[in-house]
Amino acid sequence: MENPFRFDPQKALEVILYISERAQIPDIYHIGKILYFADLAHLEEYGRFICGDYYVAMKDGPVPSRVYDIIKDVRDNRKETILPLAKEAFSIDGYRIIPLRQAEKDFFSKSDLACLDKAIEQYSSLPFGKLKDISHDAAYETADMNGEISVFEIAKNLKGSDDLIQLLGEYV
Repeated sequence: MENPFRFDPQKALEVILYISERAQIPDIYHIGKILYFADLAHLEEYGRFICGDYYVAMKDGPVPSRVYDIIKDVRDNRKETILPLAKEAFSIDGYRIIPLRQAEKDFFSKSDLACLDKAIEQYSSLPFGKLKDISHDAAYETADMNGEISVFEIAKNLKGSDDLIQLLGEYV
């Protein structure tokens, strides 16, 4: 299933920084799960994902694919990267994301920030196992392992799903 949103790599970088500055546990796993829950809330209320990423069903839950690629680019010091300036924006110590600068809030709408802040508040201190259990939701269960989770499957489980699915259908 085609992702109806356009991925914004610069905004994705700012999301990584924003969450890592504020999360009680700013590790790779929490960054991905906090974004997932922020994206669910933003999709339900505003009809789009925050940075336009798509989610893959991995063994520990949904993973924002392109955000994870940016993190792996930095972690593995890859020569060919999605966003070369990411290496100047954060570093990684084990699994912990260490911001090297503050997130540029100009990339975010008020609704982006509200959903990110709410997800950070609700999920940033939860232990790995609890986040894993919560994120293995109905949409996750519809995808093949390491396959893309359909935005339409995600939308089916949100408030106002019929209208939301109709809106998403207009994007593709």
